[in-house]
Amino acid sequence: MNNKNLNKLITEALAIEAEIAKEADSIGYMARVLTQATLPHKKVIGSEFTRTNGLFSLTILTPEKIGLPYGSVPRLLLAWLTTEAVRTKKTELVLGHTLSEFMAQLGLVPTGGRWGTITRLREQMQRLFSSSISCSYEKSGFVSAGMGLNIAKDYCLWWHPKKPEQASMWQSTVTLSRDFFDEVTSRPIPIDMRALNALKRSPLALDIYCWLTYRMSYLKKQTSIPWVALETQFGAEYGRTRDFKRKFLSQLKAVSTVYPEAKIEEGDTCLILSPSKPHIPLVTSIKGE
Repeated sequence: MNNKNLNKLITEALAIEAEIAKEADSIGYMARVLTQATLPHKKVIGSEFTRTNGLFSLTILTPEKIGLPYGSVPRLLLAWLTTEAVRTKKTELVLGHTLSEFMAQLGLVPTGGRWGTITRLREQMQRLFSSSISCSYEKSGFVSAGMGLNIAKDYCLWWHPKKPEQASMWQSTVTLSRDFFDEVTSRPIPIDMRALNALKRSPLALDIYCWLTYRMSYLKKQTSIPWVALETQFGAEYGRTRDFKRKFLSQLKAVSTVYPEAKIEEGDTCLILSPSKPHIPLVTSIKGE
């Protein structure tokens, strides 16, 4: 992480500390299941991806011609979807009157071209809304449980990619499947949307922040987590465990800047967590509930 990015994070962190999330109306939510195992960080070839966290496994499936969601954008989308589902208590979510309006809610600035944010957002929305999630739990070889759910029942995007400020005649919407809606609204994890905006350049940093926020909400005693286990949970695609550890610690530094209350120590073979003040208490409710 270069000094420019670190200075920007520190500035954003000070702003977060200056005003609690509830007063800033910046409390959001992430589905609990998606804090325990996560989406790909980089583009993955194929139509199936599995991430494992101990006895828990999460598999993402998508039509091969569309491809799997990856990177920061689907994570920002999932946080927005979960937050809106909790806030409105509706399965059909309106994505804003214009593309620019919706992108602003995600903390994205519209840019055109093949590699611009508009193209990337539309592609990742299609990938995410076309995906289904399968979760499984295995214990002792004889106890197993699982569930499968589609993310979206249907979606319709009416925005003109070359005219992001232009309102369309019809509203762009996504209707969450009932199973996904029930899952994300039954046990949502409170997060600070300003922290997500500050960390959005790194999907790994987003994952670490959401995971730490959830983990610290119930941690009662010091816990050591082997680096090998964290690698399986957060990113086996980094190659060697030491390569993953180096990348993880780099992004953990950024997360600690926006969540300084998290008590974390680096060990040779493990990461050590100590009971800490949650970034957002679980009992916190968002405006409108």
